Amino acid sequence: MRIERWHADRVRDRAGDLADLLTDAVDSGASVGFLAPLGHADAAGWWRERAEAVRAGRSAVWAAVDHTERVTGTVGLDFPAKPNSGHRAELVKLMVHRGARGQGLGRRLLTAAERAAAAAGRTLLHLDTETGSPAERLYRSAGWTVVGTIPDYAASPAGALRPTTLYYKRLGG
Repeated sequence: MRIERWHADRVRDRAGDLADLLTDAVDSGASVGFLAPLGHADAAGWWRERAEAVRAGRSAVWAAVDHTERVTGTVGLDFPAKPNSGHRAELVKLMVHRGARGQGLGRRLLTAAERAAAAAGRTLLHLDTETGSPAERLYRSAGWTVVGTIPDYAASPAGALRPTTLYYKRLGG
């Protein structure tokens, strides 16, 4: 699998493939901001909106693709627009297709985003994830620090309110 940073046109042009990944994540119970069932057209529309955020410099997207060019994972960074926030970014939508899990791809995507953020002068990253999710193990093992937990923060894909855990990581020293 190779990991590539995708520019806005590539995100827009591959929105259908990215939608396949997003619907797989939601169908497998990942709390990534959507309720099940998530239609393919809605998921592709979300990715096309994301392409515009990439074009505007508010976001960055990395995709993992296999030897057949199938999208098997993704991760993003969102950059705040406030003048006092140029040192930080939010890690968003780290997803790995069910068929590609357990092979270290999530860690590789996470590392790619962290390295790119550091290279761009970002010194602080933050994220939120569903409390008790498999993602927590990845973040903790990668050196992320727990800030705290917010009860009933977001609905799971099935609609049940679930707590979320907030994390941060300092970069570059």
